[in-house]
Formats: sequence, C-alpha cells, structure tokens
Amino acid sequence: MHALLRYTLDLFGDDALASPVVAAAPLATPVTPATLVRGPFVAGQPLDQAIEHAHFRHPRASRESRLGDALVAYEFTRAKRRTIGFMVGPEGLVVRAPRWTPLYEVEAALQEKSAWVLRKLQESQERQQRLESARIVWQDGAQLPYLGGMIRLVLDPGLQSRGAGAQLLAPSDTALTSIPGLHLRLADTATAQQIRDAAQSWLMRQARDNFQARLEHFAPLLGVQWKKFRLSSAGTRWGSASADGSVRLNWRLIHFRQPVIDYVVAHELSHLRVMDHSPRFWDTVASVLPDYASLRRQLKDDAVPKW
Repeated sequence: MHALLRYTLDLFGDDALASPVVAAAPLATPVTPATLVRGPFVAGQPLDQAIEHAHFRHPRASRESRLGDALVAYEFTRAKRRTIGFMVGPEGLVVRAPRWTPLYEVEAALQEKSAWVLRKLQESQERQQRLESARIVWQDGAQLPYLGGMIRLVLDPGLQSRGAGAQLLAPSDTALTSIPGLHLRLADTATAQQIRDAAQSWLMRQARDNFQARLEHFAPLLGVQWKKFRLSSAGTRWGSASADGSVRLNWRLIHFRQPVIDYVVAHELSHLRVMDHSPRFWDTVASVLPDYASLRRQLKDDAVPKW
C-alpha cells in the first residue's frame, strides 16, 4: 500500500493545545480486497442497524468496522487531501481519506492503527463520563472547582460587597462544612441562569487577575513580551498565542490547580519564541517548567464542569 497515514494523537489538544500530527510508515502487511470480508459490515445485517449497535458510534456514522472485539461506527468523508486521517473527539471517530483511496486501503489503515483508535475512543468516553459527573446544578449549595479545590455557592441577598455582587468567604467556626463559600448577592428565588451568570462573572474576574499575574511572571523568564491578553471561552482550546504578541487564555482554566494554569501560560508564552511544537519549543517550556509533561497530562485528565 502506498499512502502515509496522518492521525491525531490526543483527544482535544491540550494546547492550544492542538495535538501533534505524525506520519506513520506504510503498513507492514499489505491488505488487498481479496483478504477482506465484504466491507466492514456485519454479514446479513443492514448498515444502519449495525451502526446502531456499535460499541462506539459517531452520531453521523456512515461506515462501521470491527476493531479487535469492538464495533466502531465512524463518520467517513472524502476530502481533497493526500493522506488518510484519523481524529477521535467527543463524538467519536472521524476518518477522512483522499478521493482516490480505495475503501480496502482505508479499512487496512484502520486495522493497522486499531489499538490507538480503541484507546483514544475509550479515553474519550471516560472523559465524557467525567464531564457529565462534574455537571453543576445551579442552586444554593452547589459545589464547583476553583484553583484545584472546591467552593460552595451560597445565595446571600444581604451580602455587603463593593459592587461585585460576589465574595469568597472562609467557612465560619459554626459551619457544617470546611468548604469556602462563594457568597452571591442574590435572592433565594434566583433562577439557575442568574446563579450561573453571577458565579461565572466572579470566576472570570479571578481568572483575569490570576492569568495576567502569571504572564507577567513568566514572560521575563522566557525572554518574551506579550502585547495583549484576552480571556477566551473556546470549547476545546485552552489557549493560543499570535506572532504579534497577543495571548488568549480560556477562563475555565481557573478550575485547575495553579501549576496547571502556569503550564498553559508558559506554553503560550513559549510560542512567542517558537511558533510550532518542535523539540526546541518543548525545551523552551521545560526551561521554566521542567515537569511540564505531568502538568500537561493533568490538564487532559482532570474533569471541569460543563458551562
């Protein structure tokens, strides 16, 4: 078989966090049409029915293949590209192939990378389960992560704060919990949307102050200058940096421990020196955070609430 396979190694990218794409060598054992059963479908079973009962099913699945002991229904598209591409995301597996690539080569590529595909599908499924378990019910007493710990929402219409409408207070000596309370100046009848908006507003203020302080800390250490900083609400990217010195950081990073936040800050600032993910880039990150690899894993493994 003559084709290079490009595949994404991580789920969502931690960088801005786009995962590296690598090239694999041609398959060691070529697969021809004669060596495959009739497509990747279950014999005697309609495709739509097979997809419905797949172990991993993309909502827009159009093909299905058995990888090991699992049936994987995936979205398959033809594109103007030179390689077969695999991407595993929250919805499942997406396979993109050049228009001229025969289906048996696509199936052979899947079989060759089946261990990787199944591992990433399992990781994605587990991540989604963690995200669901972290979902917040926006009401008095709800808990949410903040700087690696937990805080508790307290509706406090009598709160005396200077215009902000929210204040983080340590638990009193008589409190039944040791979790700090984020007191929101809201009535007991506040709606879930009002509670969510008030909590998010406070968290975003903390994020802006925290991130800017860390940018000012790491920039001199890395020998770079950032020109503009903005908060981001991106769904799958934790940060980004542009050659003009602009840095964006996702405000939801405020849920993580400070060292994890520092990793993303240092990562994006390092891009102001090296605008790729080459070894020189990672050496730059390591110059200020030698343990960046473990922090990077935490960023991908820890569940944060869905907003």
